[in-house]
Amino acid sequence: MASWQQIEKDNPEFATKVRALFDAGTNKTIATLRRDGSPRISGTELKFHGGEATFGSMSDSRKLHDIRRDPRVAIHSPTLEPPPDHPEQWPGDAKLTGTALEIPPPEEHAGDGSGHFRVDIREVSVTYVGDPADHLVIESWDEKHGYRRRTRK
Repeated sequence: MASWQQIEKDNPEFATKVRALFDAGTNKTIATLRRDGSPRISGTELKFHGGEATFGSMSDSRKLHDIRRDPRVAIHSPTLEPPPDHPEQWPGDAKLTGTALEIPPPEEHAGDGSGHFRVDIREVSVTYVGDPADHLVIESWDEKHGYRRRTRK
C-alpha cells in the first residue's frame, strides 16, 4: 500500500485531478465495515496534508468503532451533478480505498477520544465523461499496475 506522496510522485497529473475532485467540497462519503461484515456509509472530511490522505472521526461514533475493529475503508469525493445542458462538462468523481492507520491527534483534539487516521492507499480512481460524450473515462492507480487509463462506452 502507499502514501498519498507516492501517488503524487508516480503520476503528478493524475494526483492533481484526484485532489481537485476531493477538494471540490467539504463532505466526502466513507464506507466502513460493520461487525457482521456489511457496509456502513458515513460522512467524513478527508484532507491531504504532509504527503498523506487523512481524516478524523468523533469519539464513540459507529464509524470509529468500525475502523478500529476493521480498518479497511473506501472514500468517495463530494458528488457533483453534471450540468443538465452540458453533461460532458461534468468534472467527474474520485474514489480511494485502503487501510486506515491511526495517528496522533492534532493538538486541538488531544485527549477528546476522537480518532485520527491516515490512509494507506490500495487504489485510487477518477471517472469522468470522455470524448465523445457517450464514453466514460476511468483513470486509476494501484501498487500492482501503477497508473492506467481506460475508456468505456
